[in-house]
Amino acid sequence: MTISRRTVLATAAGATAAYASAPQAAQAAADRTPAATVRTLRAAADYAVEKIGAVAPGVSAFPVGTKFEKWTYSQNGDWVGGFWPGTLWMAWLYSKDDAFRTLAVDSAKKLAPRQYDTSTHDLGFLLYPSWVTAWRLTGDEAWRAGAVRAADSLIQRYNPRGRFIRAWGALNDPNNAGRVIIDTMMNLDLLAFASRQTGDGKYLDIAVEHAKTAQQVFPRPDGSTPHVFDFDPATGAQIGPGTVQGYSPTSCWSRGQAWGLYGFTTIYRRTGNRQFLATARKLADFAVDALGADHVPVWDYRAPQQPHDIKDASAGAIMACGLLDLSAVTGRQDYRSVALRILTALSQTCLTDKSSRAEAVVARCTRNRPAEDGIEISLPYADYYLLEGILRVLQPQDVDRAIDLSAL
Repeated sequence: MTISRRTVLATAAGATAAYASAPQAAQAAADRTPAATVRTLRAAADYAVEKIGAVAPGVSAFPVGTKFEKWTYSQNGDWVGGFWPGTLWMAWLYSKDDAFRTLAVDSAKKLAPRQYDTSTHDLGFLLYPSWVTAWRLTGDEAWRAGAVRAADSLIQRYNPRGRFIRAWGALNDPNNAGRVIIDTMMNLDLLAFASRQTGDGKYLDIAVEHAKTAQQVFPRPDGSTPHVFDFDPATGAQIGPGTVQGYSPTSCWSRGQAWGLYGFTTIYRRTGNRQFLATARKLADFAVDALGADHVPVWDYRAPQQPHDIKDASAGAIMACGLLDLSAVTGRQDYRSVALRILTALSQTCLTDKSSRAEAVVARCTRNRPAEDGIEISLPYADYYLLEGILRVLQPQDVDRAIDLSAL
């Protein structure tokens, strides 16, 4: 696939206007949201902003997860560094308190070295909610330029033989050289952003090729997905599915399913390719059917003890955002209804509001069950996506300002 310079420039020039109906439709839907749901979500957002405001002055690095309810930190951000400044931006949009804006800028600046990092596929997670959002909300050119440089770093991980972006490992490391994970779908929007900003279609071309490959190898006939798929890096030949954070290669890790649902919806918005939309719906339909009555996902939909296994509230927050996005682009109100039930469940059963020592907003998250790493703790992306989801319902125009809900 090759996207013409004219198309990219036209998209860049009219990105917000070209799909203005989506935020407007979301606002109309928000106006019809049941009053009880609005009260629940507003109370959760109020709690989140109060908690973040109390904790943020003492945060000097990047939260990666909690231990005994207190944040542990990474100095360089690991793969999650973008979520703390992103959460601060969401808190600012909700509260209009400029203290959050100042903290978000200061935190995002600390990610500056990562724009040159070629050792990870997670540059979208790192730079989109922090730097792209900063540019969209402040207009400061330095944020935009840094995000484009990060896209330049990311495309170096593209393997043209297999048409995929390598997930893990340094470029000169033979280990995992052919490994692709479902999470990468969420990093592709950084490439779409770079093409819109530069007029150079190479970034979006790579995003589309990776998405097509992921579309071929991840969804099973029933719409479930494995966490990992391996290729021969030298030939691009398919090897087969695997897992790291799921129960098995044949199971369905719930957070990965949510990354895929949200990511395929986003790449559809950026390209208009209806095959990507069909894939997003297929993944969504499986995840919706797999939800238990409490609407909080278990960590893996096919683990032996589900539906009574441990939970991953972060998967629920990501899934809710993806479903709200999918509802906006399809007009399907059932997706929105499920998203509202998930956000309500998270707000009523997964907040840290019963603990006086907790530093995070969302509890009941699970990072890596097979490794016994982070079982039912708090995770920074759960806080971020819970606020994004709530703002998608209560203040969709503000979310559009922050992360761009436009499409072709």
